[in-house]
Amino acid sequence: MSKKHPGGESLPATPSTPSTPSTATDRSPDREVPAATPAPDPKRWWALAVISLAQLMVILDGTIVNIALPSAQHALGMSDADRQWVITAYTLAFGGLLLLGGRIADLVGRKRTFVIGLAGFAAASALGGAAAGPGMLFAARALQGAFAAVLAPSALSLLTTTFTDPKERARAFGVYGALAGGGSAVGLIVGGLLTEYLNWRWSLYVNVPIALAALLGAPAFLRDRSGRRGGHLDVPGALLGCGGLVALVYGFSEAEPRGWTSPSVLTLLVAGVILLVAFVWWQSRAASPLLPLRIVKDRVRAGSLATMGLATIGMFGVFLFLTYYLQVVLGYPPVRTGLAFVPISAGIVIGATQIAARLLPRTAPRTLMSSGMVLAAAGMVLLSSLTVHAQYVTHVLPALLLLGLGMGLTFMPVYATATAGVPAQDAGVASAVLNTVQQMGASLGTVLLNTIATGATSRYVHSHVHDPGHGGATLDEGMVHGFSVAYWCSAGVLLLAALVAGVTVRPKTPKHAGDDAPA
Repeated sequence: MSKKHPGGESLPATPSTPSTPSTATDRSPDREVPAATPAPDPKRWWALAVISLAQLMVILDGTIVNIALPSAQHALGMSDADRQWVITAYTLAFGGLLLLGGRIADLVGRKRTFVIGLAGFAAASALGGAAAGPGMLFAARALQGAFAAVLAPSALSLLTTTFTDPKERARAFGVYGALAGGGSAVGLIVGGLLTEYLNWRWSLYVNVPIALAALLGAPAFLRDRSGRRGGHLDVPGALLGCGGLVALVYGFSEAEPRGWTSPSVLTLLVAGVILLVAFVWWQSRAASPLLPLRIVKDRVRAGSLATMGLATIGMFGVFLFLTYYLQVVLGYPPVRTGLAFVPISAGIVIGATQIAARLLPRTAPRTLMSSGMVLAAAGMVLLSSLTVHAQYVTHVLPALLLLGLGMGLTFMPVYATATAGVPAQDAGVASAVLNTVQQMGASLGTVLLNTIATGATSRYVHSHVHDPGHGGATLDEGMVHGFSVAYWCSAGVLLLAALVAGVTVRPKTPKHAGDDAPA
């Protein structure tokens, strides 16, 4: 993106020093005047710490209650049919409201919405921890998702406008990508520790001190311009877009218990598609669209979004399957199960901060993305060979390390590339699009892969039910067989993501984002 002159459009939305008189006043048409370079914010790394805390809280809350769910179900007298709403209520609100949250951040101001999102998330977490019944817990989880939909896009857009130097931006996105990819694994670890040594309520209460720490740092370290003057919220677009996303997320969540051919599931999925088609049509005609289509029409950005979507479809099933494999098949207790995911978190951190962040300034983003997806696919192939008698160190650990490195190598350049070159007035909604793709990919991947695994398990058990050589081990073997089939499917999706990244993403390192200029 070309730089703007001080006599015309404004500079990138980062704190800057006043321009010199010659730069600010010389507007002679006979010669071009170089734009003033904004001085870097001296508190920018503290700002990264605040943003990272918020990002970690939002991501880990998608999985932290997974291990605590059996205890919560028993304590609150929750039925088996209703327990899935502890997960679904969060993902439904989060995935469905992200676009609206991103545009609100652009209109109101990202720092302001960041603070509102933090405070609301903390309050909702405290409410959920004090839940006296299932309904109160479901409502609290929905509120968490709603405030996360405001918090997540404002956090990412603050990051894009705070770090503009290519090398610093790579380091910052390395940290952010590590948290985005590893937060789910961290949630399983923390959830296991809290459930075993305290109780399930602390899987929600733990968000309160994290949010308070970020709230204390936000006023001191975050910098942002005020909301866009004269902007209007696209109400029809919000209704169509959010309605379509909610219908799809709800449809995906109901596909597992009800089946893909259920009339209610089909109705939700079809309604979601129709609403999203109408949303795209309206966005091309609205005066102040919720999602300016120029953001997703860019081939490189669209390729990065597609890579993220495919990566999360292929990756997020691994957390569910490995949790069941470790606890049900190998008999691990909650804490040991959570600690078993430490290598994947370590791999993500190393891949994102020590490899991708160092290579991105001089390496093509598509090279990192494609390489990461190939590594992750290799990890999935290793997991497909697990048996009921496999050993963690020799069979599971190598796969987790490959998966972690692959995710770190992929997510970091995806975040940097998908948000590069976006005008500052659209940074919030662009960040929301990326978060939406990630959330939808995780929801779709979990449902699809779980359906594949369940079907393969049923067929295996049915075909071996009269086999005298298996006896009581048939159920465990059938479960492992189902997981193996799902891992092969995941590997295929990840290889497709590698191909998409290699074909669509630019060969050059992305420039910084955050210019307050039209696209």
